[in-house]
Amino acid sequence: MQFWLLDRIVSFEPDSQLTAVKNVSLSEEYLADHFPEFPVLPGVFMLEAATQAGVWLIRLSENYAHSIIVLHEARAVKYADFVAPGQTLTIRVEQTKKDDRLTTFRFQGEVEGNVSVSGRLVLERMNLSDTDPEQADLDARMVQYQRNSEKLLTRGLQVPAALTT
Repeated sequence: MQFWLLDRIVSFEPDSQLTAVKNVSLSEEYLADHFPEFPVLPGVFMLEAATQAGVWLIRLSENYAHSIIVLHEARAVKYADFVAPGQTLTIRVEQTKKDDRLTTFRFQGEVEGNVSVSGRLVLERMNLSDTDPEQADLDARMVQYQRNSEKLLTRGLQVPAALTT
């Protein structure tokens, strides 16, 4: 099962920062179990929202150069407050380092100006065709799906045209 934990990208600066929002709704299935009497966004979902924001910063900055971007490492993650249904978690990721395969970020998630989560992430970038050239077609199909998803997440946001073609 895959969860989209970002509803919208609200700002973007290539190779620098990205800000996105996650609106928490009581209709989200996992809240029935987390917790029945006190529903809150699970901490691991806050971390996943930050990871997805970092992934989108890489995709948009590199014009989809990699079909696969995964969490390599999470460091110094601190949970400071709950995020309840009806609240909006605003996630900001800032790129701090980048090499051939790894990109490092600082992140912070806030609700109405109060920090809910923070930490550092290291994401790894790759293509299936890096190890199996016969997978190039699958890489291309994955990138096309990601480009289509971008249109949903960036409604109203001005993404530089050179980065989206």
